[in-house]
Amino acid sequence: MAITTEGAAAVEKSAPVRRRAWPPLTLKLAVGLAVAGLIVLFGVLGPLLVGNPSTVRDIGLTAPGNGFLLGTTQSGQDVFAQLAYATRGSLIIGVVVGAITLLLSAFFGVVGAFVGGATDEAFSLFTNIMLVIPGLPLVIVISSYVPNKSIWLVAAVLAITSWAGSARVLRGFTLSVRSRDYVLAARIGGEKRWRILLVEILPNLIPLLASQVVFAVIFAILGEAGLSFLGLGASGSFTWGTMLFYAQNGLALRLGAWWWFAPPGLAIALFGAALSLINFSIDEIINPKLRAQTRAERNKWSVKA
Repeated sequence: MAITTEGAAAVEKSAPVRRRAWPPLTLKLAVGLAVAGLIVLFGVLGPLLVGNPSTVRDIGLTAPGNGFLLGTTQSGQDVFAQLAYATRGSLIIGVVVGAITLLLSAFFGVVGAFVGGATDEAFSLFTNIMLVIPGLPLVIVISSYVPNKSIWLVAAVLAITSWAGSARVLRGFTLSVRSRDYVLAARIGGEKRWRILLVEILPNLIPLLASQVVFAVIFAILGEAGLSFLGLGASGSFTWGTMLFYAQNGLALRLGAWWWFAPPGLAIALFGAALSLINFSIDEIINPKLRAQTRAERNKWSVKA
């Protein structure tokens, strides 16, 4: 049976329009993902391809070359090997802090706002208390009283002081989503509360959760670098911050050994910039108005050019 042109058009109109499952891949998001992915790949595979970063040699402060891609430290240790292990250490801290921040902020922010009542008030009070506690002094005090600090302990300390802000943001958004029509319809329809939370509310929070996790990872890496630079970082482990600390103590800047302090500093800057680009892209996904404003500004610049 032949289908006329009018029938085909009717079928086309009646066919449901599928929404795009993934957000558009912008240049900002692509650059951020590429740079962050390369650094993560180096942190995962790098330690498997280099030697012991603590091996001491009698060729101190050797410039890059002669078998050492990034030269050596004052005691003859391979800077490239240290950078590989330091990348893995910093990434571990960032991932641990991001995971703990996600769990705590989702529990105290999302669950508290969804349950409501006395539970929400108690969770909100505890979050406000944690929010007003100064983070950096608390981290310094805790770190200074623990003699032997592992990477996991530093990550736990940073996570304790970084989740409250995310919980406040998630609580406000959950209160907004909880009052929407489809959530009220699910409640009236007799849906179980856990199903409403997991099916109706959490999917709307995924972009915001991702943004908060990315921000927590940035905070963790920068916070650890600051602590290590002050001598309060992880002991017996390599991170970007401990590399800068050892370079400072070895007078690398005064001696002109740029290959000792430049690689970890550049790694922190590149990874922070990549995560910031990813975070900005997620913000544009969450807020379509922001994406429209960004596009309008870009068009204005192109017209001026």
